[in-house]
Amino acid sequence: MSASSADQAHSEPPANGHSKESDSSDHKTACRGTQSDATESADAHLPPPGSGKVLAAYLIVQATLFMGLVWKWSYFYLADEVYHRFPLADAFFPEFLQSADVVRNVYLGTLAGIVVGVFGLTPWLRTVAAAFTTGCLVVLLIHQASYNDMTFATSAWASLWVLWLTTRMSRDDPFFLMGRAAFLARLIGSMVLLGGAVGKWTPEYWSGEVFYDIYFVDRDFWVFNLLRDHSQVESLKSMAMWYSRKVIVVETLAGFGLWLLPPKWAAAVGVTIYFSIAFFSNHLLFSVLWCMVGLSATGFLVSRPTKTAQKN
Repeated sequence: MSASSADQAHSEPPANGHSKESDSSDHKTACRGTQSDATESADAHLPPPGSGKVLAAYLIVQATLFMGLVWKWSYFYLADEVYHRFPLADAFFPEFLQSADVVRNVYLGTLAGIVVGVFGLTPWLRTVAAAFTTGCLVVLLIHQASYNDMTFATSAWASLWVLWLTTRMSRDDPFFLMGRAAFLARLIGSMVLLGGAVGKWTPEYWSGEVFYDIYFVDRDFWVFNLLRDHSQVESLKSMAMWYSRKVIVVETLAGFGLWLLPPKWAAAVGVTIYFSIAFFSNHLLFSVLWCMVGLSATGFLVSRPTKTAQKN
């Protein structure tokens, strides 16, 4: 073959009429189209902000917060009658925070705020209701008749969590928001447990003396009634000592470490601890702990986004 024939052969286009550059361009366009379709399909399956597991977490905490405050009703009803018949006056508190009418109305206001928040259909109404509920609980925390009640302390933290969540529900990515919400719930849970542990770091608690006097001597509760029926006094004192030490160790370790655990592990530990405290010692403590059970349970709702969602 002559040189001119070889040059002519090299210069001729492919038989199908397309160059390699054109094929590559078409391939890239097709890939981009496929990726775009996949992204749109993934977006269609992602829960919209303020729905799905985020909404479920919101409703769980609101429901358990309501349960705890209603659980308080039997005590609060009797206390309210006493406060109105025999008004207390402590100069430390301003007149507004001494009023028995104030504590009654604010308590009922917290319940009303939760109901409005649960059935409110718009983000702004949920936020307003949560802010109102939190404000009422703050008043209960500083009122003469209720400042020393742990029910309103744990409820205030849970309500503050709800208020924060309502400001983010309609804005943040649901996977990211659920992870952060569960982490904040773990922090609150750790703080409450550590606070309980610190109060028990005393010789009287470590020896079991306090728990023996509170629970083992004459507390009318199924666990302690059973123990008294089948144990001698010395055995009860020994049980009280180990029971008290177990409480101190568990609350201390969980207080320092609960927030460091993976979400679902922390949820299991938190729900177990908070529920068992009331179930095995005093059912009235559910007024304090229902909201903490709800906060802990939010960890069960944390899930990892799909690979497509992560790319988005």
